Amino acid sequence: MNLTEIQELIRFVAKSGVTEIELELKDFKINIKTPARKRRGGLVDPSEIILENTAPPTVTPAQVVVASTPVVAVPAPASVAAATVEAPAPGAVSANGGDLDDSKYVTIKSPMIGTFYRSPSPDKPPFCNVGDDFNEGDIICIVEAMKLFNEIEAEVSGKIVKVLVDDASPVEYDQPIFLVEPH
Repeated sequence: MNLTEIQELIRFVAKSGVTEIELELKDFKINIKTPARKRRGGLVDPSEIILENTAPPTVTPAQVVVASTPVVAVPAPASVAAATVEAPAPGAVSANGGDLDDSKYVTIKSPMIGTFYRSPSPDKPPFCNVGDDFNEGDIICIVEAMKLFNEIEAEVSGKIVKVLVDDASPVEYDQPIFLVEPH
């Protein structure tokens, strides 16, 4: 139960004239008491309500919250049109460990927040590997967002030079996922 829901419950109790309400959820118990005297035509002033949390304190694991860009909820089509293509990532390193010539590569970025997958399922081969050629419109990966698997299509034709994200890893909006040598 969040703070807004608790405040709404307090307002409801104040308007209804109930003197006490106890609510017990899975891991949360709350007891709301109103004073015996009433004001303003039978209504209780919400500031006079006594709020007690009768549940023992619980320890919950810390949650990691990443907030870099505001998220706007938009229904995703069955296939996301294309990943964002931008200039290469500075200082990118090739598979053999040497520096890549950044001027001839482009970076394909994630079009949404979610979980990055290189293949359609764990038992299937990846959509593309380092050294593979692909054409504009080819599916190059999947980004799962809110239990929807969004197929990401390439905006350019080219050759995969480097995969910048591990399989089944979380990705942010606009995070580089592939380094590509365009055709």
